Amino acid sequence: MGEEGELAAEKHVRYIVTAEKKKDSFESLVMEHLRASGAYWGLTTLDLLHKLHAVDAAEVVDWIMSCYHPESGGFGGNVGHDPHVLYTLSAVQVLCLFDRLDVLDADKIADYITGLQNEDGSFSGDIWGEVDTRFSYISICTLSLLHRLHKINVDKAVEYIVSCKNLDGGFGAMPGGESHAGQIFCCVGALAITGSLHHIDRDLLGWWLCERQCRDGGLNVCYSWWVLSSLIIIDRVHWIDKEKLAKFILNCQDKENGGISDRPDNAVDIYHTYFGVAGSH
Repeated sequence: MGEEGELAAEKHVRYIVTAEKKKDSFESLVMEHLRASGAYWGLTTLDLLHKLHAVDAAEVVDWIMSCYHPESGGFGGNVGHDPHVLYTLSAVQVLCLFDRLDVLDADKIADYITGLQNEDGSFSGDIWGEVDTRFSYISICTLSLLHRLHKINVDKAVEYIVSCKNLDGGFGAMPGGESHAGQIFCCVGALAITGSLHHIDRDLLGWWLCERQCRDGGLNVCYSWWVLSSLIIIDRVHWIDKEKLAKFILNCQDKENGGISDRPDNAVDIYHTYFGVAGSH
């Protein structure tokens, strides 16, 4: 692994571009079921590094559309996989990167998501009914990107998210669930999109988020992005030691082969490479 210093941008670009070609690698096989999200992580990293042109846009768009289920309006994580809101958002985000939302039936996708909103305002991830505040954010974000937010009951969606707020200022996966940085990002992001940030105690939540930073400056690489993003949204990012956090992320790089891991000396992967590059920006 590399030592703190500069972001090894070119190495990370090469790592991402070559990773997709290694179909038989362990990393590729374990990501088989969520390849649409993997595509979003990798392509967004390239975009942040101003290297999105390193891939064939038409080929990516064709592949994304091969994961679409026209009968339901949702996208699967890979070709032939069942639709889920998570992969539907990833597909829409990838198409946004290439400015190709024109290939979508936006109303059909919006109807798919609308059909997954429950009576209490929460959202199920798919037809099997699992409920999680992640799915609230994913649904709201997707509809916002498609300019179809009006199709759901926004007030009920906000009401449900607020019901997942805890006494420590954070948010859980469901009412009564423990506060978690990833869930907090989802809830704060959803409230921001819907213009409902007044439901948040910014000082209390900001304190909770900053308390996650360890002495070495780290938060774990993916948590770095979730915590930083939430702090930016609630205007408390100046409460964290950004310099120490940046050093931690840079120390998680593999400077020889590219890629970023969750912690120094761990194996790199596409997921943490995306969050590491995003966090370092």
